[in-house]
Amino acid sequence: MSVEDAGRVTITAIAREAGVSVPTVSRVLNGRSDVSPQTRERVEAILREHGYRRRTARNKPAANLIDLVFNDLDSPWAVEIIRGVEEVAHATGIGTVVSAIHDKPASARQWLQNLRARATDGVIFVTSDVTPPLHAELRRLDIPLAVIDPAGVPTIDVPTVGATNWAGGLRATEHLLSLGHRRIGFIAGPKRLLCSRARLDGYGAALAAAGLDTDPALIQQGDFYHESGCSGADALLSLPEPPTAIFASSDQMAFGAYEAVRLRGLRVPDDVSVVGFDDLPESRWTSPPLTTVRQPLAEMGLMAARTVLRMAHGETIETPRVELATELVVRDSSAPPRAAS
Repeated sequence: MSVEDAGRVTITAIAREAGVSVPTVSRVLNGRSDVSPQTRERVEAILREHGYRRRTARNKPAANLIDLVFNDLDSPWAVEIIRGVEEVAHATGIGTVVSAIHDKPASARQWLQNLRARATDGVIFVTSDVTPPLHAELRRLDIPLAVIDPAGVPTIDVPTVGATNWAGGLRATEHLLSLGHRRIGFIAGPKRLLCSRARLDGYGAALAAAGLDTDPALIQQGDFYHESGCSGADALLSLPEPPTAIFASSDQMAFGAYEAVRLRGLRVPDDVSVVGFDDLPESRWTSPPLTTVRQPLAEMGLMAARTVLRMAHGETIETPRVELATELVVRDSSAPPRAAS
């Protein structure tokens, strides 16, 4: 079996050949004692055979910078992620470079060209696909990489930080069902994002567990922003039998749904309950305060920053896939449907 990946030995391939887990290989590399002598000997033999060398502190001097790369910056949740990264950066005495590439290949190429001209200790991408050429170039430059909420299935050796989106979608829908709602509209996020699909799947799973079919007419496509929440909610409320509750898979879309309800002369939650997802700071100040699923955005940024800095110092990441817990925050925008009162 070849353990070469793009010309470089990986601990994933070493683990596969040795018949052990990646954390076990990491423990051997780090000299940990909690590995049996037989396993340690087998792993070390394969490491020697393939000339694997544990990454140590990089030969180049520290740049004292972290690069944080978004598709877009026009969202409050981006600020929350920046806040988490900045907490780590401030504590370690380094700076943060924030960029937006707007999902454009030309912007990504320009960003990479700028990166080549300076140093960085690590790169964090947010809700992005890391293309194979980009990943290969970052590896060639020996720059650690982590991804927050990857758009697609990430490369196996790229650490990712996300949230329990499926569980959050399930819990929000269960909450509305527990109040007596049976026609629950859903405004989905961008289809290309794994987090969007997971929230939709959680919604569907909760309905199925309650013995209800998922009605395609009750699902509207959105993009996480206010306008799509407003138009999606308006379409749902235009149905011959409109929903008594709307679950918007972002707080911004929930705020847009509020406006659609207001424009129809209706009230939240008297006529329509609304639930969001994110728990942005604004959600507690809306009228009424928004019931939502708390996504630990700042904590996600904090963990991603710690991850790339650990990698920059030569440490092995034993848990490359991290999902932080979501939590339902019940406020005043959800209530039993009028018919159940």
